[in-house]
Amino acid sequence: MGVVGESLGHAVAATATRPIPKTAGAQVRFLVKRLKGTRPVADLLGVSQRTVERYVREQIKTPRAQLAARLADEVRTRWQPRVKENAKKNAAVSAGIVVETRARFGFTAAPGSTDDGRIRRITQHLPAAYAARLFEAQAVGAPEQQLQAVLAEGLQQEYFKDRGRRADGLLVEFTDIDYVELSL
Repeated sequence: MGVVGESLGHAVAATATRPIPKTAGAQVRFLVKRLKGTRPVADLLGVSQRTVERYVREQIKTPRAQLAARLADEVRTRWQPRVKENAKKNAAVSAGIVVETRARFGFTAAPGSTDDGRIRRITQHLPAAYAARLFEAQAVGAPEQQLQAVLAEGLQQEYFKDRGRRADGLLVEFTDIDYVELSL
């Protein structure tokens, strides 16, 4: 997964209204309940079924660092799915999405204007239509380039063209991404 895809995942995960369980035992119990058994959790985490049972009974309390990170990630992806879906729906229908990025932006514009790319740091609210397109592309497994193209088009329209009020023939290239942070 690329920079934009990961950032979109983090933005959706940040909409949870309650924190994930803190202890390894509570996290494993949550996964056992969600996946309906210890065998699927063992397969998911790459440990034995017996190890999962020990975490459930709190016989093992502290997992290795790698397992702890994997466990927290798996819990986070399954935590409060209805809250996350409602947040995605709200962003795609009415609220939109906020993009904060630092990247190189180059332009193709009318003769006589500059098209040299330069690093810019931009924070811009994009309308719901762009959020909907991002979520749809992510849902069908679109490549990172397609997600970046949607963001570039949104930034082109909203930031550089000021919603169609200026720079009519401007086309924006979104390259050399330093970071992208999205929030719903």
